[in-house]
Amino acid sequence: MGLAKELDTTLQAMGSGRPLKGEEEEASLSPILTMAPAWLCLLCLFIPQLATGLLWGQEVKGQGVDGLRYGQAQGRSRNPPPCQVPTPTAGRYVQLADVVRILPQAFPGAQPAEVYVDVPENYGGNFPLYLTKLPLPRKETEGQIVLSGDSGVAAEGPFAVDPETGFLLVTRALDREEQAEYQLQVTLETEDGRVLWGPQHVLVHVKDENDQVPHFSQAIYKVQLSQGTRPGVPFFFLEASDGDAPGTANSDLRFHILNQAPSQPSADMFQLEPQLGALALSPEGSTSLDQALEGPYQLLVQVKDMGDQASGHQATATIDVSIVENTWVPPDPVHLAENLQVPYPHHIAQVHWSGGDVHYHLESQPLGPFDVDKEGKLYVTRELDREAQAEYLLRVRAQNTRGEDYTEPLELHVVVMDENDNVPVCPPRGPAISMPELSPPGTKVAKLSVEDADAPGSPNSHIVYRLLSPEPEEGAEGRAFELDSTSGSVTLGAAPLQAGQNILLQVLVIDLGGAEGGLSSTCEIAVTITDINDHAPEFTTSQIEPLSLPEDTEPGTLVTTLMATDADLEPAFRLMDFAIEAGDAEGTFGLDWEPDSGRVQLRLLKNLSYEAAPSHKLVVVVRSVAEPVGPDPGPGATVTVTVLVERVVPPPQLDQESYEASVPVSTPAGSLLLTIRPSDPKRSPLRFSLVNDSEGWLCIEEVSGEVHIARALQGAQPGDMYTVLVEAQDADEPTLSTSATLVIHFLKAPSAPTPTLAPVPSRHLCTPRRDRGVVVGGPRGDPDLAGGHGPYSFALGPNPTAQRDWRLRALNGSHAYLTLGLHWVEPREHVVPIVVSHHDRVWQIQVRVIVCRCNVEGQCMRKVGRMKGMPTKLSAVGILVGTLIAIGIFLILIFTHLTLARKKDLDQPVDSVPLKAAV
Repeated sequence: MGLAKELDTTLQAMGSGRPLKGEEEEASLSPILTMAPAWLCLLCLFIPQLATGLLWGQEVKGQGVDGLRYGQAQGRSRNPPPCQVPTPTAGRYVQLADVVRILPQAFPGAQPAEVYVDVPENYGGNFPLYLTKLPLPRKETEGQIVLSGDSGVAAEGPFAVDPETGFLLVTRALDREEQAEYQLQVTLETEDGRVLWGPQHVLVHVKDENDQVPHFSQAIYKVQLSQGTRPGVPFFFLEASDGDAPGTANSDLRFHILNQAPSQPSADMFQLEPQLGALALSPEGSTSLDQALEGPYQLLVQVKDMGDQASGHQATATIDVSIVENTWVPPDPVHLAENLQVPYPHHIAQVHWSGGDVHYHLESQPLGPFDVDKEGKLYVTRELDREAQAEYLLRVRAQNTRGEDYTEPLELHVVVMDENDNVPVCPPRGPAISMPELSPPGTKVAKLSVEDADAPGSPNSHIVYRLLSPEPEEGAEGRAFELDSTSGSVTLGAAPLQAGQNILLQVLVIDLGGAEGGLSSTCEIAVTITDINDHAPEFTTSQIEPLSLPEDTEPGTLVTTLMATDADLEPAFRLMDFAIEAGDAEGTFGLDWEPDSGRVQLRLLKNLSYEAAPSHKLVVVVRSVAEPVGPDPGPGATVTVTVLVERVVPPPQLDQESYEASVPVSTPAGSLLLTIRPSDPKRSPLRFSLVNDSEGWLCIEEVSGEVHIARALQGAQPGDMYTVLVEAQDADEPTLSTSATLVIHFLKAPSAPTPTLAPVPSRHLCTPRRDRGVVVGGPRGDPDLAGGHGPYSFALGPNPTAQRDWRLRALNGSHAYLTLGLHWVEPREHVVPIVVSHHDRVWQIQVRVIVCRCNVEGQCMRKVGRMKGMPTKLSAVGILVGTLIAIGIFLILIFTHLTLARKKDLDQPVDSVPLKAAV
């Protein structure tokens, strides 16, 4: 009871707004601190109720700590003393982010619930204004109250906390349009920043008041109104806005028409929907516009907030309405070709609603690939198929933004024009039709019935028939089948048919009457020709290539097999009989066959003799066992077989079955190894050759059989063996031959002094290339070879230019031939590197070749220098000029002399001139 009494005293003091001071505060808190868990629960339950009346002139509503929310503070003309807060210099409350030392009362319990506070916008009373008491704890230890806010609240913001009473207060008026809500946070912290209590979240909501004036989006609106617009259908929507809180009466706007000018023919031509601002024609206005083109009209409209209340802010605007002629007329029917190959979507028609703010809507019956854009252009979006749908009915609607029709929809008929896009359809192929062999021409075989899905009676479905196969045989008088191009009837033709034929008739059917561009299909009719016995057997070939048999062939040997066929199908008609009709009077050959096989074997019955008969020409005949029928079965077929008798000659033989030879690896080219000889010197001569000389080291004389070293044994190692095959053919009978193996054993080469390179003097070659070259010699001083030369290998040095411009080939084991590799090589002195190798030794020599231009005789043309004592060009010119000057002076003297003599004659008297004899 003592604890309850003390708690009641403390809470009453808190409820009266009187702060506890000194000993009274300590005396009242002492028992509470003793039983902290008990009064903690009671305090959490009763603090919200005891907070009632703490604010004089405020209405406080709360429902406990969880979900605690206080009502908004209503402004009064005067504030009671509890709302009077000392100046900030007194240190009685906490500004945002200020820290004040107090005696905190920490609750080590649950997180405090968020506190919601409503504050009126543009509050006109005194400040600071107490908002709500925060549920701050009390404790003996000291702490710091820290008030922080969201990013929209500055450090000198409008909120503070009274450290002694724990009230949250605001220091100035708030503007909802500037910020509608504030997120605050209160914590109790130690000096080192450790949080003892909190954070306590506080949401401050700024309650809106009607302090914003509505305004239109434009001061003057320009609107077009078309004749024919339905009454009551909005053709224009006003736009206005209000900065007050959305969804409240402060921003609830109403629209009205204040004035219409002119007021003729009716003062109420238009009507304006108050809430949406939708402008439409009135019934009277619609009737007047349909009769005559009136206007323009000017409307003065008003927008006001606070809904239907009389009070509120307002604004005005002007609407200039222009009346335009009705252009909403139905377009002509559209004819579209099916399968039209154009880019899609393809423009087909145009509609136009002369009024403003129009949205076009298209409907298709049945549903088709059509569309309309915002400008009223109608499109087809893909190809049309007449066989799927031949006609479409399109309805185009002119609508406002709410989807209401301004007027009646327009109808447009779309007719799909037929195109030849369907191929003729053949009937399914049935079972084969049986026709007896040798049936008379004109016999009916079948009749085709083809369908075309294109328009009936049009050229697109006009079908003609053409027979594709079988084609008439070359030289035949007519076809085996005839076809009526109009009806599709197939009959037998004049050409005969053979039994057993399975004929597939292919008929081409074409629409458009067979004209160019028509579509076609190929129909098939299977026909089987039944058999009669009208064919005689025949050999598969009438002439056999000559066959050769040695004269010692044993009797009973199969010579050849002959094949005969019979075109008849019945097995009884294909039984055949064979005989040797001519060329075997002695009975040397015989025949063996099965009657129903068509295969006959020619066999040798007696020994052959080349001297008695070098050849036999046999004629074999085949006949049918049963007598053929028909108009002309023909005689029996024959085949000629020529048998040539071959004289038997024994093959040649060599004096040894195999040959062996041993040579040093340094053996020079041209050295003789051995001689291959026949075993019988008296028989016809032999021709020798080497078969598998892969390295090309050897060569053999064709007549004498002498085997020589062809080139240096480069790559051969001592101890190796090299095997080749020697073949000998009879010179008179090349088909008779024999062979023997030749094995070469390589020995170690004797030591030799290092050879010296033969000096290569400079040479001259002509360009363009002629059939001339430079002979290059190998090193000297090799004692193993006579004359100082040896089996050397020559190759161009590793110089790409030299390998491109020059060619080198071996002449023998000691020399090589160097020629130009290109048709034209630059005329100058060239140094050609040549690599010479002998066994494992390699040398390089530099061959100097002077390339010069060639004359017609293929010789080098050399540049000739000036001969000593000969004049130079300058001296020659001087001599020529001096000569000409001398000749000129001489001529001048002569002309001068002649002129003086002529003048002297003219100066003499006439009588002094002697008379000349007249002739």
